[in-house]
Amino acid sequence: MAAVLRDQDMTMADSAVCRHLDRRAADLLTGPAFTTWARSMTEVFADRDFLTLRLREWTLLRTIALGKPWAAEDLTSASDWFQRAATTMRFVVSPEALSLLAERGRTRRVRNAASRQPQRRDQPN
Repeated sequence: MAAVLRDQDMTMADSAVCRHLDRRAADLLTGPAFTTWARSMTEVFADRDFLTLRLREWTLLRTIALGKPWAAEDLTSASDWFQRAATTMRFVVSPEALSLLAERGRTRRVRNAASRQPQRRDQPN
């Protein structure tokens, strides 16, 4: 990833790394390897604000998915991407987080998705 980030087209490089970051984070999210992986990624793109934010938001998703404590302000001030992810990814099952986003999500799309999420969990796949 460090080699990709050295590409002259910074936008393309960030996009490619973000896509990889999203896939890898989703795969590792609730497992023990996530913490070590996230720490190593922080070193790789410490100077890239967007990627650093995305990793921080994946870490917040992990916190919620594992049922660990989180702050309401972290959810309500997070990016649109984070709020959509929190309302659509199956591993985020916190009724408190969904309720907060249903009430105070940044967009109508997020608020509606969060409102419907508890109902969807009760339905068979």
